[in-house]
Amino acid sequence: MIDIAYADWLELMFRWLHLIAGIAWIGSSFYFIFLDLSLRNSDALPTGVKGASWNVHGGGFYFMQKYTVAPDTMPEELHWFKWEAYFTWISGFSLMIIIYYWGAESFLIDKEVMDLNQWQAIGISIGAFIVGWVVYDQLCKSPIGKNAIALSAIVFVMILLAAYGFTHVYSGRGAFVHVGAMVGTIMVANVFFVIIPNQKVVVADLIAGREPAAYLGDDAKQRSTHNNYLTLPVLLMMISSHFPMVFSNKHSWLVVALVIIIGGIIRDYYNAKNAGGSGNRLKWQWPVAAAFMVVLIVFISYREDVKVAEDDQLESNDVLAIVQTRCVSCHAAKTTDEDIEEAPGGVKLETIAEIKKYSAKILKQTVLTNAMPLANKTKMTKKERQGLGDWIRRGMPVEED
Repeated sequence: MIDIAYADWLELMFRWLHLIAGIAWIGSSFYFIFLDLSLRNSDALPTGVKGASWNVHGGGFYFMQKYTVAPDTMPEELHWFKWEAYFTWISGFSLMIIIYYWGAESFLIDKEVMDLNQWQAIGISIGAFIVGWVVYDQLCKSPIGKNAIALSAIVFVMILLAAYGFTHVYSGRGAFVHVGAMVGTIMVANVFFVIIPNQKVVVADLIAGREPAAYLGDDAKQRSTHNNYLTLPVLLMMISSHFPMVFSNKHSWLVVALVIIIGGIIRDYYNAKNAGGSGNRLKWQWPVAAAFMVVLIVFISYREDVKVAEDDQLESNDVLAIVQTRCVSCHAAKTTDEDIEEAPGGVKLETIAEIKKYSAKILKQTVLTNAMPLANKTKMTKKERQGLGDWIRRGMPVEED
């Protein structure tokens, strides 16, 4: 008999594809931003060439040139960079379906936040992705889009408003990953609806013997630059589900703000360096990013010191009863939760010995971050969490028979 966990295999395959496509997209995106910023002009360059850059890699030398708008004639062979972005989104949205839509009751919905059914949660999710793109796209096309600083500030606020909204609709885990997915959708839509179509118009104009409009390249560069600055924050938000301390904060929308600021500052350092910046232009980024990182760590690590009265302290039998009621539906040799086929991480909590063995994980996942039980489907109370934490910190005493 072959025992196949279909959901796990689907998740593994699409997660692998997501990593492969994402690495390819980020690599090409970062390289071309570097290339654009590293261009240098000289009198020796042909007419119509904006700048050139010498590169060395793998034992070979490369001379790269960028035209102000486009070359006079269309080259016979032209390499396009688009499928990396498309497959990143396709694989990522597939993971969203497999994990968060298929397992909405466990990973997406928290009825203590908002009492939704599966289809309501999915509808809000898809609607948010569409609305997020439309609002962002219209901002870029509006007069505000001509002012890079004003546009960046408004888009930043837009993302924070979305983050705040998600935290009032979904579980902490679901909310945080939805911010990353919404921004990721905007980034891929920039490629699909603006960058590639504009490039196709330029190519068509060249073939027809027309001079391409300069704004086509300018608009595409604007969207590409946005993608470049959003990449690092999105990467952290998309892996956040593995780190409960990030998404479990009740003000996690502020965590999003700090992540965007830190990621943006780091990218600015590399962009400034690639553009030939030196001195003060390169001195402030890492210290400021480090300071914001300290703020982030302190912010998400702070927990109110809760003292459990001696009369309310739990004994091992009390702890076992709580865990069996709230946790064993998932963490057992034979699970009873319809969304969980096997105990997550192989963690089984059916005896006091097993509870003591995984006490550090219980403290982190259940007491410090409230990440478990998933979406708090089993209704673990605040008092029970505090009691568990107190019992673990007291050395997990076991009463004698």
